[in-house]
Amino acid sequence: MPQLAVFPKAYMDALCVDGSMSLDEWIDLAAGLNVEGLEFYCGILDLGDERRWSHYRHSVESRGMAMPMLCCSPDFTHPDPAFRREQIEREKQWIEMTAALGGNYCRVLSGQRRPEVQRAEGIAYAAECIEACLPHAESHGVTLILENHYKDNYWSYPEFAQHIDVFCDLVERIQSPHFGVNYDPSNTLIAGEDPLELLRKVKHRVVTMHASDRYLTSGTLEDLRREEVGSQGYAARMAHGEIGRGLNDYDAIFTELRSASFDGWISIEDGVDGFEQLQRSVAFLRRKIAQHWSE
Repeated sequence: MPQLAVFPKAYMDALCVDGSMSLDEWIDLAAGLNVEGLEFYCGILDLGDERRWSHYRHSVESRGMAMPMLCCSPDFTHPDPAFRREQIEREKQWIEMTAALGGNYCRVLSGQRRPEVQRAEGIAYAAECIEACLPHAESHGVTLILENHYKDNYWSYPEFAQHIDVFCDLVERIQSPHFGVNYDPSNTLIAGEDPLELLRKVKHRVVTMHASDRYLTSGTLEDLRREEVGSQGYAARMAHGEIGRGLNDYDAIFTELRSASFDGWISIEDGVDGFEQLQRSVAFLRRKIAQHWSE
């Protein structure tokens, strides 16, 4: 049966930019949730000192939880080979961080969808870089997980492999037991595509999942397309909603995952409208997991 983790979506700037929240404070806050794990982000300021990694692992584990997944955003689609080599080295350091924190899964991405990089070229860059990281992941007992992502909080361009056809081509290029998919249905919605279509294509490669729900506060997906290039982070009109009240059909999603014998971690990206929202999303997913994996 899948296990639940939470990601500090509502506290990213506080943890990663201005330091107004410490990682210890987030761990204390999240310990009040009914979850088995906490997903960390590699850019959390307190993780900058590797001498403290063992402290944070102990802090999580002493509360009966685990740090199963490290969320990282390598940018492998830059046309400069030196830039890509630097990103590979960063990902290797994040793999080491994952292992030190007790995790088994470290996220990779393709990179930013720069207008000067063509489709075949970008897929080749990303596949080559991910494959260069795989031996390091294997040596540390870590699986690299490629997410069908939308856009990192601190990127200017959307994800290169945002759309189903590009994502599936990249996944197919990489055949390794230390590589899998982190499925996020909301990101497919934001791409203007069907989350279930993607899931049916990759469900046997899915090893982890991000759970959220999305909606547009105004306008259309076409308006979003015009706003998402050249500005850092997420467009203002796109919002995270309470899970179960947005556009995702979790009954259909969990039916597909169960059919593929999925029993990995589901990490919740929610709580931007308050901690109580996050609690309700946890409760919703608990009910749905019990419903679909107890049948």
